[in-house]
Amino acid sequence: MSKKDNGAGVILAYLNEKNRPYSAQDVFSNLQKQHGLGKTAVVKAMELLALEGKIKEKIYGKQKIYFADQAQFKDVNDADLKAMDHQISELSEEVQSLTQSCKQLDAGEIFYIRMNLFLWTQISFAGKLNMEQAKFKTKQYIY
Repeated sequence: MSKKDNGAGVILAYLNEKNRPYSAQDVFSNLQKQHGLGKTAVVKAMELLALEGKIKEKIYGKQKIYFADQAQFKDVNDADLKAMDHQISELSEEVQSLTQSCKQLDAGEIFYIRMNLFLWTQISFAGKLNMEQAKFKTKQYIY
């Protein structure tokens, strides 16, 4: 990131990728760890991008909201939207099915682990009893 860029390219790419409205504080919070941008730099870069027309700005009271210019995105027709909705519903069903399968596998695995733990505990306890019994037998023969 050059001194002149001041994070404007990173912010523009972020807003275009997410394609949802953000305040300068939100962008600062989301990009601070990854890019080390300061809050003042973010505010200035967003104002500059809005002045250049690369992003849009709306003012609600004292709050400014910034979002990607929607003119840069292609329009989607109804058939494409229906296809996307159908794909989303199929994927949602698949996620739900896989989640249910994972829960069942986890429950079975937990049962298996508990049974093994119980068996190992019993075996260990039986081993200790056998050792104590052997001690008592040796003590009886000694006396």
